[in-house]
Amino acid sequence: APPPRSDQPWRRPSFHTTSDYTMSGRGKGKTAKKAVTKSAKAGLQFPVGRVARYLRVGKYATRIGAGAPVYLAAVMEYLAAEVLELAGNASRDNKKTRIIPRHIQLAVRNDEELSKLLANTTIANGGVLPNIHSVLLPKKSKKGTSGSVSQDF
Repeated sequence: APPPRSDQPWRRPSFHTTSDYTMSGRGKGKTAKKAVTKSAKAGLQFPVGRVARYLRVGKYATRIGAGAPVYLAAVMEYLAAEVLELAGNASRDNKKTRIIPRHIQLAVRNDEELSKLLANTTIANGGVLPNIHSVLLPKKSKKGTSGSVSQDF
């Protein structure tokens, strides 16, 4: 706080200003605390409060514990990070800077665990994995043997 002005010598310097306190009208004022989200407390990027609200509104159970939305948000964040990392690698392999549904499809189907998790899922505009069955490939013929000449493409 600034020292008392010379034109008001009776005023003592104030070390406490009303802006530091919440005016609740009960007891001494306390310093206003900045709100900390549940996601920040848990160290997550996914919204824990929103997941909790969806769990409540969705009527999945009559009661929802405090740890359930945190755990669910953490699992969802992990899965999203895993898919994004693999899709980013797929986009880099195709010399692209932007992830498109094709990259997500390639990432998911090339990963054994994610492919099992999303086995019954269709990714729009994802296409299919490049795959030619071995029976359909032309036969390799040994050179020097007389017989039918294979057509190599």
